[in-house]
Amino acid sequence: MPIRGVLFDFSGTLFRIESVAAWLRAALDARGTTVAPEDFERHVRLLTASGALPGGPAPLEVPPDLAAVWAARDRSARLHREAYTGAARRVALPDPGLYDALYERHMDPAAWQPYPDAAEVLRGLRHHGVAIGVVSNIGWDLRPVFRAHGLDELVDAYVLSCEHGVQKPDPRLFRTACGLLGHDPTGVVMVGDDRHADAGASAVGCEVRFVDHLPVAERPDGLLALRLVERAGEAPAGPGA
Repeated sequence: MPIRGVLFDFSGTLFRIESVAAWLRAALDARGTTVAPEDFERHVRLLTASGALPGGPAPLEVPPDLAAVWAARDRSARLHREAYTGAARRVALPDPGLYDALYERHMDPAAWQPYPDAAEVLRGLRHHGVAIGVVSNIGWDLRPVFRAHGLDELVDAYVLSCEHGVQKPDPRLFRTACGLLGHDPTGVVMVGDDRHADAGASAVGCEVRFVDHLPVAERPDGLLALRLVERAGEAPAGPGA
């Protein structure tokens, strides 16, 4: 069956968040807070271990008192903020205002960079008439990131966990996304980096393909390697299922 629609995950698939060091530096600069170089390096190390950067490294361990919120963090904006600011507060930073500043920074489009081949793949699919959706476990509106990087016009539908109250791998998110694209799931491919969350698309009949969640410079053609555009061009992918 020809590809009629493609669903993409956001973080680690189409875009990558800045490093923990760059994230902390931006928040410090925004607050006008200075720290000694050795303290900066220690804060980076501890914030990394705590998993405080959304889209960044996973925590080495989730504290028991944060476990319930962490498990449900992508179901609402409130839970998302509570989970990640809670993780950041495990680190003793010099300015109490930094915890909220760090959270706000990660939602800034400037904190995100598209993978080098993201635009090429999205435009190629659009050229072949393939419908495109974004399905993300997230606690905030990522649409401004796509607009800032000139990719919003290539996306037909966004399905965000915080707007639906459920998280991947819940099949309801993928079913909703396929419905918005107007195609049966059997004609839709889901592309993600999480072998657990994104694999949930298979429960509704989607084909699932994975890329590696790597820094942008280390994954120049991970999306191109899936050959989605070539497959889309094998047969017309017109409207309808």
